[in-house]
Amino acid sequence: MTIEQEDIKRTEIFKVLSDTNRLSIIRVLNNSDREMTCGEVGKSLNVSKSTVSYHFKILRSVGLTNTRKEAQSKYLSLNYQTFNHYLPGFLDTL
Repeated sequence: MTIEQEDIKRTEIFKVLSDTNRLSIIRVLNNSDREMTCGEVGKSLNVSKSTVSYHFKILRSVGLTNTRKEAQSKYLSLNYQTFNHYLPGFLDTL
């Protein structure tokens, strides 16, 4: 990846992180020692499953989260590789 492409990726990530709901979701996942479903994240933040699902789609689009589907459930987790590459130390500040 060129420096210009890296900068574009950083810009996309910062745009996504400019929403407080998404920061809250990242905080919940970071504090959890396991994958979580949209329903579990929504319950912990007192927001609807559909709202969490909407924000997860955006977080996933820039590589900040992973989604694993098992039967009818989707399990969500942070993509630590992206955080470590583009935002080293960021998760420690939450």
